Amino acid sequence: MTGILWIIIVGFVAGIIARFLSPGPNNPSGFILTTVLGIAGAFLATWIGQAIGHYSPDQGAGFITATIGALVVLFIWNRLVASGVIPDPGRR
Repeated sequence: MTGILWIIIVGFVAGIIARFLSPGPNNPSGFILTTVLGIAGAFLATWIGQAIGHYSPDQGAGFITATIGALVVLFIWNRLVASGVIPDPGRR
């Protein structure tokens, strides 16, 4: 149970840092979306790290790489909103 709580905390902090480093009008906002952004970034960083052999199969991404992964996920989110593939949650 503490592992899941730790993933949520690290994901939330990585999501906040990613949103701070990449400000924009169409960023996902709120606690849940920020946490999901960070967790998705951590999973992306873990997957890429394991694919290139940087991490072993039982090892996950660290905090810095989770933040970098969250920045990549946020960049993809911004490109999808800009191209109109997904609606901007901030606009009504």
